[in-house]
Amino acid sequence: MAKEWKELIAELEAEKERLRQGGGKELQEKEHAKGKLTARERINLLCDPGTFEEYDLFAKHIGRDYGLDKKELPADGVIIGFGKVNGRGCMLYVEDFTVVAGTFGERHGKKICKIIDMARTYGYPVVGINDSGGARVTEQMGALSQYGQLFYRHVQASGVVPQIALIMGPVAGGQAYSPALMDFIFMVDKTSSMFIAGPPLVEAVVYEKTDEQSLGGPDVHARITGVSDGTWKDDRECLEMTRRLLSYLPLNNKERPPYVEPDDSPDRTTEELENIIPTDQKKLYDMHRVIEVIFDRGSFFELKKEFAKNIIIGFARLNGHVVGVVANNPVKYNGALDYNAADKGSRFIRFCNAFNIPLINLQDVPGFLIGTKSEHNAIIRHGAKMLYAYGEATVPKITCVLRKAYAGGYLAMCSKDLGADVVYALPTAEICLMGPQGAVNILFRKEIAAAENPEEVRAKREAEFMEKYVNPTYAAGLQHIDDIITPAEVRARLIRALEMTLNKVEKSPDRKHGITPV
Repeated sequence: MAKEWKELIAELEAEKERLRQGGGKELQEKEHAKGKLTARERINLLCDPGTFEEYDLFAKHIGRDYGLDKKELPADGVIIGFGKVNGRGCMLYVEDFTVVAGTFGERHGKKICKIIDMARTYGYPVVGINDSGGARVTEQMGALSQYGQLFYRHVQASGVVPQIALIMGPVAGGQAYSPALMDFIFMVDKTSSMFIAGPPLVEAVVYEKTDEQSLGGPDVHARITGVSDGTWKDDRECLEMTRRLLSYLPLNNKERPPYVEPDDSPDRTTEELENIIPTDQKKLYDMHRVIEVIFDRGSFFELKKEFAKNIIIGFARLNGHVVGVVANNPVKYNGALDYNAADKGSRFIRFCNAFNIPLINLQDVPGFLIGTKSEHNAIIRHGAKMLYAYGEATVPKITCVLRKAYAGGYLAMCSKDLGADVVYALPTAEICLMGPQGAVNILFRKEIAAAENPEEVRAKREAEFMEKYVNPTYAAGLQHIDDIITPAEVRARLIRALEMTLNKVEKSPDRKHGITPV
């Protein structure tokens, strides 16, 4: 006898609800006890209420060995679907640790690949919430193959749609390369970790005792490796900050980033910079204070703040327009660029270029960091990444020289020669091939050595060199900068330059792709 619609619908809803429970309430409570939210709680916080559409809830795992044929793994341990964040579309995949520790099996991997394919096809960002014990060893080649399939998808989606990875639990083994192939990685304090081999395997193979947090916890990846873009105190803050990050990004590479009507005047003057930026080049200051003054109030969203602190990167708004900010920070190495800063800056520049986000560059750089350690850590090939990234970028590029702009550092922070559309300088700017001390030591070495009072001669020659070469009027006279402006004008002039260049059209060379330094 055929069932009535009412009975069929009730059975369907009951089955869906059972599957949505994942590993069950007992395992969900264990996650709560660790300070973690469940997979579906995370989705509800990330997406606008009532907007999430789930796909493949009924997907079945294919493992049959070691008793898996007798087990049910609801949704195969990963939830995929489409939702809205801040009213705009987003594709999600969310691993469920309550289902065999969120392990990555063949069907699990196929589901993730499916949602990334959909993101590329329909032009939406991807957010992946990673919380997994790694590969499901009972599925061996199936899991390994799907890792390869997933990595391939990330590469194909790169520069097409934004990809954001949230590490909200353990991410172990080959699966750690999935977030590494994405654009941004957020981690959660104390509950997340990421490594290609966990502590037991490390001890067994290289005889080193360690723990998850020491090996690959948030502090390690925020401060030492630079793998993470931000560490947040708990799941809720991580999801809130992900919503904020998405608010700066276009849905795909065919769109501009979202404009927001500003509540900060484009004509606001910035005299405060006179009290922040010292005229004495030997005095330090925190570039964060400059950023707070120039850009729309409260709009700066910093990334990788604990890594390579000599350079600052992040998104901000300038009269409502999204921009990428790249700025030297004199409080660390006097703002000099080292190998980590070059990696940090160049990757961010390339992301902004891929997604049509203009670049605002604030220069106070004495050059690349020199010395044995710097050379042995390959400052040449790492530093070249900054030169390559700016030279490649076709988005609007606007630079303001605040103080020092020496040698290769001046070029690597986006000079006219690297394609800057507009370059401004403050009266405190020092733009030159080499600082006066080094130049005088070369030019007048013999004269200084023969002098009765070498220091007096050195000081005189340095003053002459400064007056002749190391000043913004000399650079402006040679058209390396477009104008010398006052601190009060900085915000307004940057806004005008930005809005003038928003419709910039620049064609890249006819080639498959360039070969970036490594």
